[in-house]
Amino acid sequence: MTEPADDRHRPRPMQGLAPELRSLMGVHVLYWKFEECADAEILDPPLTRHERYMLVRLEMPARMGVLARDMLALPSTVTATADALEAKGLLTRERDLEDRRAWRLRLTDAGDRARRDLMERARRVFRDITGLAPDEVDRLAALLDRASCNILETGVPEGLKK
Repeated sequence: MTEPADDRHRPRPMQGLAPELRSLMGVHVLYWKFEECADAEILDPPLTRHERYMLVRLEMPARMGVLARDMLALPSTVTATADALEAKGLLTRERDLEDRRAWRLRLTDAGDRARRDLMERARRVFRDITGLAPDEVDRLAALLDRASCNILETGVPEGLKK
C-alpha cells in the first residue's frame, strides 16, 4: 500500500495571485526550467546560454550592433560571444557592404547545422517541460509576441521612470 503524497512538497498553483502576477511567475518558472534543461543538453561543441541565443538570432547575417539590441545585451557581450562562436568555427565576421566600418556576423555551414540542431532540441525541450498541445503553444507564442513587441516598442512607461 502506498502512502499518501506529502502536500508540503507538491507544487501549488498560484490561485491567490492576480492573472498578471501569475503570468509573470509562469514565465519565470518556464524560463528557469528551460535554461536548466538547455544547460543539461549535450551539444557538440558545448555552448553557453549567450552562444545559444546568438545562434538562434543569426538566421540571417546581422551587424553586431543590431544583434546587441535584439539580444538585449551589451556590445561587449556580443563581441565576446561572437569571439567564442568564431573560435568554435560556427560563425565568421564579414564587412558590412553598406558601411565598411561595421562588421556583420554570418553563420558558417557548421554554425547553420548547429543552429538547426539547437532549435529542434529547444522545441523538444519546450514541448516536454510544458506539456502544452500544439494549438496551445501557438496561442501562447502569439500572446508573448504581442507582449514582447509592445515592451520593445514602448520602453519603460513614463509613470515608472525615476
